[in-house]
Amino acid sequence: MIVYPAIDIRRGQVVRLRHGDPSRETVHGDDPVAVAARWLDDGATWLHVVNLDGALGEATQALETLGAIAALGAPVQFGGGLRSLDDAARALDAGAGRVILGTLAVREPEQAREAVGRFGADAVAVALDARGDRVVTHGWQQVSAWTPLELGRRFEEMGVHHALFTDVSRDGDLSGVAAEATAALARGTGLAVIASGGVARLDDIRMLRAVSLIAGVVIGQALYAGVFTLPEALAAAM
Repeated sequence: MIVYPAIDIRRGQVVRLRHGDPSRETVHGDDPVAVAARWLDDGATWLHVVNLDGALGEATQALETLGAIAALGAPVQFGGGLRSLDDAARALDAGAGRVILGTLAVREPEQAREAVGRFGADAVAVALDARGDRVVTHGWQQVSAWTPLELGRRFEEMGVHHALFTDVSRDGDLSGVAAEATAALARGTGLAVIASGGVARLDDIRMLRAVSLIAGVVIGQALYAGVFTLPEALAAAM
């Protein structure tokens, strides 16, 4: 299972938002590239980079930062504000190894099929970010009519392989990962699900690792708060 250290970027800084709320922001650094280098030095094999400015509809220079991070040598999973397939193409051209389609794919699910055809299944992930039992979009500010399971099954039929599942109510607060919901989504869709939100202890990682279809885990606050180290997380995921 792959461990993805999270690098959420807003106004050029590395931040964490509690429950996705822009008004509940904690800054963890003013140099995203230096933070990325730190995680790579600690053994990361992938990085999870989110352009919060783009996700929230704000002006951004994220592709320049993405390029600088990608130049460090590790593959980058990149999302936030990709509102068209051309946006996704620009992110891939800038150095992303995989793009995350959230709002675009939820509003226009057929775009996911087109993305897989255009970029390849390994270069595309869909975001099934949920508050309660509904998928949320636009930086987690709007609620859709879809459940993660309904939408995940539809995406799998379209040839999508990778899905990011975030329990928004847990994100950034160290309340524990939604292991059962993540496992149910993986088993119910057949997607390679990447868990996100609420990871608080090494046992959270071990619980996720025990489910074969859970392909990865994104870890943010627990690493930035020093609850455990990245090497410890990597060992728990093995």
